[in-house]
Amino acid sequence: MVSLLQPYDLGPLRLPNRVVMAPMTRVRATRDGLAGPSTATYYAQRATAGLIVSEGAQPSRPGQSNPHTPGLHSDAAVEAWRPVTAAVHANGGRIFAQIMHGGRVGHPDTTGFVPVAPSAVRLPADVFTPAGPRPAPVPRALSRREVQGEAAVYAQAARRAIDAGFDGVELHGANGYLIQQFLSSNVNQRTDEYGGSLTGRIRFAVEAVEATATAIGAERVGLRLFPGGTIWDIVEDDPFGLYTELYRALAPLGLAYVHTLMNGDRELFDVLRKEWPGTYVVNPSAGIVGRPADQAAGQTWLTRGADLISYGRAYLANPDLVELFRTGLPLREADPELFYAGGDDGYITYSSHQY
Repeated sequence: MVSLLQPYDLGPLRLPNRVVMAPMTRVRATRDGLAGPSTATYYAQRATAGLIVSEGAQPSRPGQSNPHTPGLHSDAAVEAWRPVTAAVHANGGRIFAQIMHGGRVGHPDTTGFVPVAPSAVRLPADVFTPAGPRPAPVPRALSRREVQGEAAVYAQAARRAIDAGFDGVELHGANGYLIQQFLSSNVNQRTDEYGGSLTGRIRFAVEAVEATATAIGAERVGLRLFPGGTIWDIVEDDPFGLYTELYRALAPLGLAYVHTLMNGDRELFDVLRKEWPGTYVVNPSAGIVGRPADQAAGQTWLTRGADLISYGRAYLANPDLVELFRTGLPLREADPELFYAGGDDGYITYSSHQY
C-alpha cells in the first residue's frame, strides 16, 4: 500500500515523502508586499514536507486581494523572496510559489485600483482592506485584449519566481479568485470566446497555464482547483463537465501536477482522476469544519488514487508534521486568533515536538 511517508518523483524533483504543505495566506508581508526574515524562518521550519507551496503571491498590484500579502511583480519582491527559498533549500526542502490573482476579490483601498473580473458582477460580501472589512466594489469587466494580458501576467510572475529561487509555481485557480471567476457560471457572463460554453469558460485558465508553461517549463507548473467550490460566492453549474473539459485541455501540456481541493464528493474525484494522466495532489480538508485533516484522511485519498496529499491548517502549529505522522504523536492545535494577526506570534513560535 502506498504510504504518505514514501518518496515520490515530481518531474525533476525527488520528494522524500508525499506530504505537501498547502498554500495558506498569513498576511505577514510588508505593506509593499515584501517577504521578510520571519517568512524565511516560517518556511524553513517546515522544510521536511515533500513539497511546500507558498502562500498566494499577487502577480501584479491590481491582482492583490488582501493587505500585507507578498507579491511577485517587482525586482524588490524577487530580492525579498531569495532568502526564503535559500532557507528552505538549506534545510533540504523544495518550494513552489503560488501565484494568486484576486480578480474581483479586492478593493481600491488595498491596491489603488478597481478590481477586475470577467464581468462587472459585484461580490456580495465584505473584503479585507487596510482599514478593516469593506463591501466589495463592482469590478471592472476586462476587455478581450486585457483578458489576454492578464493571462500573460501569470507567466511574468512565474519568471520572477524562478529568478527568486523557487523550484516551480502553482497557479491559484480555486477559492473564487480570478481563474475560477472565469470558470464560474455566475461571475462569468461574457458572450465572447472567454464565456458562454464550457470551452469558453475554461479558455482563460488554459491560456494562463500555457503562457506559464512556455515561460518556465511545464514540469515546473502546477494548478490548484476546487471543482464545485463555492468560496466567495462562486457557482459552477456543471462541475463534472466543466472540469472534464479543463483536464482534457491541460493534459497534453505535461504539467507538474493538478492540486485539487475535495469536498467529500468521491464520485467527482473518481471521474476527474481518470481524466488526469499526471501527478494528482489532493487536499482533503475542504468542508471539514473545526479540525484539520489528519494522517488517516490523507491515507484514504492516497488509497483512492491521489499521488500527493496537501495539508494546510495541520501545518500551522506542527512545523514537523511529517515527523509527527512518522511517530504517531498527536498533532498540536493552532490558535485561530493568530492565523492572520501579524507578527511572529502564531507564525514562527510553534516548535517541533523535540523542544
